[in-house]
Amino acid sequence: MTKDKRIIAFGTRVCEVRKAKGISQEKLAELADINCSYMGNIERGEKNVTLKKVYEICDALNVTIDELVCS
Repeated sequence: MTKDKRIIAFGTRVCEVRKAKGISQEKLAELADINCSYMGNIERGEKNVTLKKVYEICDALNVTIDELVCS
């Protein structure tokens, strides 16, 4: 499990945007072609995802990458 604050912040932001759009974690996982339990790991900041997966999550949420990546 990572302790990197940036990865945790990304996961938190994914969760916030997902909830604001009224999408379940399971539905987001399906839309992004990610295993549901892996999506939970991402949202909890437990996994360092690839850039490709970040873009797939962005596409599934219909947001730009800068809306998910905290500076």
